[in-house]
Amino acid sequence: MKIIWILYLMLSSLFFILTFSCVKSNDDITTPPIETSTITDIDGNVYQTVKIGAQWWMAENLKTRKFNDGSSILLITDDSMWCHISSPGFCYFNNDSITYKNEYGALYNKYAVLTGKLAPIGWHVPTNAEYQTLIDYLGGISVAGGKMKEIGTIHWSSPNAGADNSSGFTGLPGGIREKWVGTFEAMNREFGYWWTGSDAGHVILYHYNSMVALSEMNYNGQYLKSGYSVRCVRN
Repeated sequence: MKIIWILYLMLSSLFFILTFSCVKSNDDITTPPIETSTITDIDGNVYQTVKIGAQWWMAENLKTRKFNDGSSILLITDDSMWCHISSPGFCYFNNDSITYKNEYGALYNKYAVLTGKLAPIGWHVPTNAEYQTLIDYLGGISVAGGKMKEIGTIHWSSPNAGADNSSGFTGLPGGIREKWVGTFEAMNREFGYWWTGSDAGHVILYHYNSMVALSEMNYNGQYLKSGYSVRCVRN
């Protein structure tokens, strides 16, 4: 009986050790890393990309000077020409590519977006519905903006409320070119504007809250002349 009892205790101890050695503490459980990659546009610009849910997004603003068929996009520096032209065009904020191109990308009018040739091959400018998929995945309009914004106040104005960039989208406030008189505005680091591929669609992020606005506002066609940033999503 004594030998049997000793064997029982030894087997019980071994079972206890094996069982609890397989249980991980909360400290051992890690969040899966964000999946990233890169793409290169026809102009030779290399972009970081990130997988958010089932979608692959650019993690930087588009900066190409060419459509994906190799043709050039018209660079417009004159204010009057910008607000009167009714064809594809682009610019850099304050007409200063040295200061703004690498960090903030370029600003495009809606005519350039609606050509369907602005994004790199295999990618496209996301529709309102595709942005809505992103917003829903990130928890809805009240919190998705914080998950899409770059952390800190290097590029965003204080307080950059709720920004954690947990999505990897790394949204930046790239300024706009005004549609009525062609002047540059909003490089006060308080707002970020992006075109969608839908007719009048655009997206806005804010420095003072975690919201994201998805709009289809139409200014009697004049909206086509606004200059906003562009992100792309993979086909």
